Amino acid sequence: MSEVAVPQTRKIIHVDMDAFYASVEQRDNPELRGKPVAVGGSAARGVVAAASYEARAFGVRSALPSVTAKRRCPDLIFVPPRFDVYQAVSGQIREIFAEYTDLIEPLSLDEAYLDVTHNKQDIPVATDIATLIRARIKEVTSLNASAGISYCKFLAKMASDLNKPNGQAVITPKNGPAFVEALAVKKFHGVGPATAAKMERLGIVTGADLKSKSLAFLQEHFGKSGAWYYNISRGVDHRAVQPDRPRKSIGAEDTFMVDIVDLGAARAEITPLAAKVWRHCEGKGLHGRTVTLKVKYADFQIITRSKTTTSPISTFNDLEVICQSLLEPLFPPTKGIRLLGITLSSFVDDEGAEADQLTLRI
Repeated sequence: MSEVAVPQTRKIIHVDMDAFYASVEQRDNPELRGKPVAVGGSAARGVVAAASYEARAFGVRSALPSVTAKRRCPDLIFVPPRFDVYQAVSGQIREIFAEYTDLIEPLSLDEAYLDVTHNKQDIPVATDIATLIRARIKEVTSLNASAGISYCKFLAKMASDLNKPNGQAVITPKNGPAFVEALAVKKFHGVGPATAAKMERLGIVTGADLKSKSLAFLQEHFGKSGAWYYNISRGVDHRAVQPDRPRKSIGAEDTFMVDIVDLGAARAEITPLAAKVWRHCEGKGLHGRTVTLKVKYADFQIITRSKTTTSPISTFNDLEVICQSLLEPLFPPTKGIRLLGITLSSFVDDEGAEADQLTLRI
């Protein structure tokens, strides 16, 4: 009788730079070191793109309106973003990754998945590779990185947050299911506040609670995402590390705890969504021409509004102005708005030709 091949356990590392944009600014300007720094605009409608750990101690986070950030931290220092510098540093980091594997899936300028199951240097232990990569990043860029090591992408991502900043953690196949069971679902990567609140209403607070629900139950309440929640509650994630996938669109959306009926409230939600989309596009060097606004009403009706420009959108301010212009004619609404989303698409390459891409959702 022939032997059945046993699939090899993957060795995946998630590398996440610590407060990347802010750390680059503190590295390049010694006067900023040890001080609360926010990368972004300080104007009335500015948004924080990144915050140093000193600023995070005051509750300053990315996508936070600048006026709110300044209120939380009066000594906050705003620094305009230098995406060309961040991209250059990200390129240096990518070269370090390539010393160990070609299976690199960038998520943004400051984080990526690496599959080191079969690595170029034949190092058998993935934690050793993560340690070497972090040391090389420090040597080359003078910046700190954290890492998570596990057998799947979901748990590698979760592990990279465990010992931040400047640390690493491993979640083994033996410990994975128990780790997920003990974790609050609101801390699961990919579970936002609205989904976490819905789960809590259904009696799902921890991974163990999620695991106790049947696949049919989760599909009934969460649709296509039900199977995903069913699997990750068991520490199962079969997604492969996919290097350099082209993108057709990059988008962000948010579901609100309370339906929105006021234009001012909607405008305030649009700004951080646009900031998230812009940050990811900048991180991947993508330049789009089509902006799409998605609106889901309280009765679950969905509408979209789009605008296509003749040339790629070149600044965050231009993107935000277009988003707001698409939003304003929808007010006052005849019913509450439960979700808003923004997508940027029609990407072009450096020569201005339309790119061949696939869809990505943030």
